[in-house]
Amino acid sequence: MNKAHPLAWHSTLTSVSYHQRNWLQDRGSLTRRIQDRCGQFRVQRLFQSFSRIYGDELGVMGLRASELAMVREVYLYCGNTPVVFAHSVVAHKNLRGAWRGLSGLGNKSLGTVLFTNPKIKRTPLEFKKVSRGHFLYDRACARLPETPANLWARRSLFTLHGQSILVTEVFLPAILNLPL
Repeated sequence: MNKAHPLAWHSTLTSVSYHQRNWLQDRGSLTRRIQDRCGQFRVQRLFQSFSRIYGDELGVMGLRASELAMVREVYLYCGNTPVVFAHSVVAHKNLRGAWRGLSGLGNKSLGTVLFTNPKIKRTPLEFKKVSRGHFLYDRACARLPETPANLWARRSLFTLHGQSILVTEVFLPAILNLPL
């Protein structure tokens, strides 16, 4: 039997509930969708700095291991409950170009920027189930009171004027408490 490489991301979902699939496959603004279902939406920035990025992000971003990128990580909250952990990567050189305003977002939603400019194009979504030991799982669960066995993540590139930002969203258990 041919087993998928542990770092592989997939273009299709398997063994996912209807409710999870509905959230994961939605190509619209995740921020807007949560806001529509949540009376008190907010973004909390956890981390933003120039750093090296993870191995499975290098090829997608077209960067060498030695190149720095700006990494931004936030929780999207409904009330006092985090529902999504978002991890974004933009090459250092692209912060002077198409994505120059991103470093000043603070606790504002990146989704608001990405979905208000019709010139920004999005690649197809890729999916991955992550668990303990994967950087996304470990970062996403760092502030959760209870940690699930695994979490679903999705990612895609957003491109403007030939420059890309990789946005990865990890769906936390509380997202399933929001209505479809």
